[in-house]
Amino acid sequence: MTLRLGDEAPNFDQDTSIGRINFHDWAGDSWVVLYSHPADFTPVCTTELGRTARLSEDFARRNVKVIALSVDPVDSHARWIEDINDTQQCEVDFPIIADEDRSVSELYDMLHPNAAATVTVRSVFFIDPAKKIRATITYPPSTGRNFDEILRVIDSLQLTDGYKVATPVDWKDGDDVVIVPSITDEAELKQRFPKGYNAVRPYLRLTPQPNK
Repeated sequence: MTLRLGDEAPNFDQDTSIGRINFHDWAGDSWVVLYSHPADFTPVCTTELGRTARLSEDFARRNVKVIALSVDPVDSHARWIEDINDTQQCEVDFPIIADEDRSVSELYDMLHPNAAATVTVRSVFFIDPAKKIRATITYPPSTGRNFDEILRVIDSLQLTDGYKVATPVDWKDGDDVVIVPSITDEAELKQRFPKGYNAVRPYLRLTPQPNK
């Protein structure tokens, strides 16, 4: 199954490290970051889950729930979490899906035979409160994810949902943003962007981040 931006995130019932969940019910009205790991007790994954745990307040501040996935069973997850907490100096308190039957991996197209025949690649799905897939990132098993980038994508999605702006190259929270080209009325521009804007070109107008 190939998922595209704007598609509804498929629902599922599956065992996790915190018990059995219905994914949509568990997500509730939050944003969700769903990301997969090739297997338990693997070095790169251990560092990623530790980083996720240490960023728990940053995710909570953005109304984001995080859920991980690995193709190993719940009892393996429990032992692995002990290792993660010990080696990464953290407390993993978010669920890890036990996708032993690979049903969720197949539902979300996380198995890429040309990259790894039996384990998932490092997929990331950004899912909004309406359960729509808003962004995806896919890494090979050998490359650990950049969680600063994951937070940056969330910040961009949430900002651009609320204002008629887009975020330019290398943007980070607090930087100037781009006014969308569809706004041409000067009165509307003044109303929406009271801090003013710099028209580098008619189609390239920079303005201070509206919610700062």
